[in-house]
Amino acid sequence: MHSDRLMLRGRLLTFNSEPQSAEDTSSYDYIEDGALLVENGHIVARGEFSDLIVDATGVEIVDHRPHLIMAGFIDTHIHFPQVQVIASWGAQLLDWLNTYTFPEETRFANEGHAASMACRFFDLLTNHGTTTSVAYCSVHKGSANAYFEEAEQRNMRVIGGKVLMDRNAPDGLRDTPKSGYDDTKELIAKWHGKGRASYAITPRFAITSTPEQMEMAGALAAEHSDCFVQTHLSENKNEIAYTLELYPWARDYLDVYQNYGLLSDKMLLGHSIHLEPREIAVMAETGSRPVFCPTSNLFLGSGLFNEEKMRENGIVSGIATDIGAGTSYSMLQTLNEGYKILQLQDQKLHPLRAFHWMTRGNAVALGLEDKIGTLDVGTEADIVVLNSRATDAMALRMERASTLSEELFILQMLGDDRSVEEVYVAGQAQKSGRRCTDTRQQEKVLELA
Repeated sequence: MHSDRLMLRGRLLTFNSEPQSAEDTSSYDYIEDGALLVENGHIVARGEFSDLIVDATGVEIVDHRPHLIMAGFIDTHIHFPQVQVIASWGAQLLDWLNTYTFPEETRFANEGHAASMACRFFDLLTNHGTTTSVAYCSVHKGSANAYFEEAEQRNMRVIGGKVLMDRNAPDGLRDTPKSGYDDTKELIAKWHGKGRASYAITPRFAITSTPEQMEMAGALAAEHSDCFVQTHLSENKNEIAYTLELYPWARDYLDVYQNYGLLSDKMLLGHSIHLEPREIAVMAETGSRPVFCPTSNLFLGSGLFNEEKMRENGIVSGIATDIGAGTSYSMLQTLNEGYKILQLQDQKLHPLRAFHWMTRGNAVALGLEDKIGTLDVGTEADIVVLNSRATDAMALRMERASTLSEELFILQMLGDDRSVEEVYVAGQAQKSGRRCTDTRQQEKVLELA
């Protein structure tokens, strides 16, 4: 039976504020036998199954009991062209970029390759429970088109942009201040606000952009104030030193972006590890959003993100995988490593706060909490179904779990794509549906190779 109206039955968990403690039950709603009614890609009702079933004539019912139904995960910093350099051995940031990343990204000049990778990229995201991504594409306009085109076919809410980089990168991977500006303008006109897509103006980082290009990035941000801006900040100490050599007038790394008018609550600053007090104060003042990338920070040996310091200063932080320096597409595993990084600094990440962070918390960081990140009526039906007994180890541990928080922590520490039973994007099932087995992408690759 197929219906335009869909009812999902299971244990519902959604957040309405950030949990302040383990006892903060007012921050979330949990319904043991709950249901969501989905229509035209949106959640139109939420409540007890026994209440919603009364008016369910002609509704397709999918029973996900005993699994947990939550808002889909949001990944606020990921590199689309790095899907085939994840797990590349042994270097720190700048060497890793030059050895692995930049050569790989040159391949995205081939639009067929970009299209093929986009299909597989989004399959990987949804298989791991991620329904919204904020992505860096390559310097090539075609890579951004491939990213947005594939997302459009799946009706996914995504943010992304082609990187601006006109120096300190190999041939075939540089634009110019003018071409970067023109390409970005064209992509914004084509994609920003179309369907569920938003554009992010994306100077990769200060090292790969000349002052002339940073001026152009500032002009783009001023002309398109409803677009996001994304870049990298203070990931690695050598990176910071090199940035200050290239911009000797800057008071600190953040001052480069501040000088060109890029800071606002639309700015996403990947990593933000080694910050000066002035930088923290400016981030708080401008509403700029740092993004914590735990698996990447550990993998590249970059350092430990100080989440408590951000919180004390009223700064809203995102959390993200940072594929391909990040080592897992799973936001569950991202939170696993995030927990450990905070532990090393005597900071605590309670599982309620962790699950809030990758759903509503990341939506707040993006200013999209009215659209995604919760199971609230009226929001877009991006939903994940989680099985906390997906592996033998999880099932064995769950035998001794007696609270919701314990179950969440088991998912956070032991879960991955195997724990994701199903994913709905705008109400359409993904995991049991579309796969990249169609030939259209392969044909494009052959045609353009």
